[in-house]
Amino acid sequence: MSGPRQHPSEATSRAVERSAGELSTLASQRMEEHLRWYRDLSAEERSQVGLVAQAGISQFIAWFHQEESHPPSAISIFANAPQELTRSVSLRQTLDLVRTVVDVVESRVEGLAAPGDEQLLRESVLRFSREIAFAAAEVYAGAAEARGAWDARLEALVVDAVLRGEADDSMQSRASALGWGELADVTFVVGSTPTASGGAVPAVDDLRRAVRQRGVEALAIVQRSRLIAILGGTREAPQVVEAVADRFGPGPIVLGPTVPHLFAAGRSARAALSGLAAAPAWPDAPRVLESDAVLPERALAGDPPARRILVDRIHRPLSAAGHAPLLQTATAYLEHGGSLEATARVLFVHPNTVRYRLGRISDVTGYDLTTPREGWAVRIALALGRLAATPGSAAAGPAGSSGPVVVGAHDSAGDGGATETSRVPRLRPRTTDRSPLEETSKLSPTTS
Repeated sequence: MSGPRQHPSEATSRAVERSAGELSTLASQRMEEHLRWYRDLSAEERSQVGLVAQAGISQFIAWFHQEESHPPSAISIFANAPQELTRSVSLRQTLDLVRTVVDVVESRVEGLAAPGDEQLLRESVLRFSREIAFAAAEVYAGAAEARGAWDARLEALVVDAVLRGEADDSMQSRASALGWGELADVTFVVGSTPTASGGAVPAVDDLRRAVRQRGVEALAIVQRSRLIAILGGTREAPQVVEAVADRFGPGPIVLGPTVPHLFAAGRSARAALSGLAAAPAWPDAPRVLESDAVLPERALAGDPPARRILVDRIHRPLSAAGHAPLLQTATAYLEHGGSLEATARVLFVHPNTVRYRLGRISDVTGYDLTTPREGWAVRIALALGRLAATPGSAAAGPAGSSGPVVVGAHDSAGDGGATETSRVPRLRPRTTDRSPLEETSKLSPTTS
């Protein structure tokens, strides 16, 4: 604890008071010479910084004169500084300003202090500069807290607009205020809220901090039991989410498709939320998964976009002209449990032809029927495609084709019987669709 304050002599007090203008001028010159950030400011901003420095010197002189021993209060130095100054001048730059003013006053101690007051003047300058540093920190902390609260409200409004699909002018204005106006490659992510995080604010802050450490921008909110994030500026969203998955609660974390900009993020949000709702239907699903990985579950849950995507990716290409044998092969292969031999028998082709067609199906649709899960997705897509066909039209395939293999069951128990019928048309394949291996092989005809 410091002892009672010593007071300067009358000569020292008068000398310090007369030097106020000189010290302010010297401080401005020193800042101009040594502080590059000060030179880069606009004329108005330099004037505001100069006023702060002048107010600091005036406040020091007033405190140096007073006889009371109470500690100096430097918060009034920043009272008249505009709030915008905290945006153009950082806290570190403000401390540079304090250091410069202290150096200027210390350089004039020998000329200002009466004999015997030199040490007292130096100690007073250092003590007052400490109070200025604390006052500056308080001002910047208050500005950051107010700006953080305002940004959090803007962030919540932007995410809510994305959830509701309202990409209007107000959303654009708020996104621009958050620095998201021109940000590209946006991905919507949703998972559960961590239970032991201490509330919504720590969960959001932890997630945002972890994402930004990887050079990715993030908007994040907690909505009931869901922790929602919108990642921006990366095409590697799955890798980023894998790295920060521990910031989410238990259960799946679903990513929507990456879209070009924030104003198209509604599509990514709808897909991610649909995927989160459907993910429990896949018990062995990975913790972090993309919404397209659960397209079959989403389709079964009644998601129209998921049904449309499956039909567009699988049924429509296989139903195109010239692909009728592929559609027939896909249907027969799935109906016969993935057996090459059984499929070849029902289609009257060689097993090598079935292998060849399965490869073609994978090329056309991107789905490998030999993988159980992808085969199941194709089965659902083919069923949805048939259901979407107009009754009475050639929905099973293009005109001129022999149509897909149909394996149907009709339960007539309601009519007093319990008959179950299954019919497989005998389809003659086109020789042009045989595999190269089969075309070169010499197969002997079967004797009757």
